[in-house]
Amino acid sequence: MTDPDTRPAALPHGTPLPYGTPDAPRLAVRGEAHIEADPEIARIDITVQARGTDRTATLKDLTHRNDQALALVKSYGDAVEKVDTGAFSVTPEITAKGRHERVRAYHGRVRITATLTDFTALGELTTRLADLDLTRVDGPWWALRPDSPAHREARRQAVQEAVQRAREYAEALGARLDALLEIADTGAENATPMPVPGAAFRSAAYGGAAESAPALDLEPARQEVYAQVNARFTMTRPQL
Repeated sequence: MTDPDTRPAALPHGTPLPYGTPDAPRLAVRGEAHIEADPEIARIDITVQARGTDRTATLKDLTHRNDQALALVKSYGDAVEKVDTGAFSVTPEITAKGRHERVRAYHGRVRITATLTDFTALGELTTRLADLDLTRVDGPWWALRPDSPAHREARRQAVQEAVQRAREYAEALGARLDALLEIADTGAENATPMPVPGAAFRSAAYGGAAESAPALDLEPARQEVYAQVNARFTMTRPQL
């Protein structure tokens, strides 16, 4: 029967902790890296609206404004990487009058998301969209691509730190690293783009020619990338 005091500790799944041997002790360390990089893409949300007392007329206005916004976005060519149409809705506004309900107005809304790679064009496009009738622009939200070199660089630095940390522990014991047993990715990068408040606009004009809005000067927000690895090594016999 095993003495409870000498029984090896276990990991949550029941596997004994790898303690190694006196001649080949095992060493477990964590390596981390935190770097900053310039954003590679920017997203803006465009909400086109229409309102009227007639459902058909409201839909017609909404369709026209949606086409107008899409045409403006696509006119920027390669500067726009992707355009998506999201939620669409037409909602009746009900008012109670006496014992009966009636539709007071219809509210139409379409949401468009545009992804841009040319930040010079971004400021001009944003203000031109906001200058359209009943059009709202939210953003921009800056981000890195999932395959950005910044993620690879963060992982590389995390591995280097793990090796350096393990080497320092071994040297403190008069030993040296011998072999790598395991390196485990613990989530690597925290690359989820953080919403960075940009410019939010509304244009509520109902007609007439509007003055041309100046291009907005937008400063791209640096992106933080975080990487973390766990590593296990064996080392030579310590000189105690």
